[in-house]
Amino acid sequence: MSKRMDRYRKLPVFIKAEELLELAEVIVEAIKEDDQKEWLAGEIVGNAMLVQAKIAGAEGAGLYSLRMENAVLIKYAVYNMRNAVISSEMFNLNNEDYVDLMRDKIEEFRIEFVAWIRSFDKSYDIPDNWAIRFDTSTPEQEKLEELMFDDDKFDEDDYFDEEDDTDPDEDEEN
Repeated sequence: MSKRMDRYRKLPVFIKAEELLELAEVIVEAIKEDDQKEWLAGEIVGNAMLVQAKIAGAEGAGLYSLRMENAVLIKYAVYNMRNAVISSEMFNLNNEDYVDLMRDKIEEFRIEFVAWIRSFDKSYDIPDNWAIRFDTSTPEQEKLEELMFDDDKFDEDDYFDEEDDTDPDEDEEN
């Protein structure tokens, strides 16, 4: 493979994705035999592989909107992989330590992932007539990220209206 084509493999986000796949393979090997094993193994390893493929696809895409589409699919794959690992533990098919290991590895990946998508060139794009724009560096987003894990600073009232507290099913019952 040419150096240009293989450049994505040196990205920190891709290296973390490789670590996710390695851990996924270890977890799958440890799953106890059960009629759910095949499905869980496919979800865990398949999604870990998908993450790597989508990073490569995003790097080859060039256009901002195409790169962000791949980024969304990566996030979705990571969530599905995490949920399958949690499910394997909930069904007593796996050790709880693997859930914690996967959470830690996902957090390491997430940090590199955010840095990676922020490096995308927003000016290199064309309209796609779907009206979906991905902007990861708005002041609102930065403020939310700053406050996200600090309960002392985060005030829900700043972000959600009182009306949002109503139950949509409540209106249907009356």
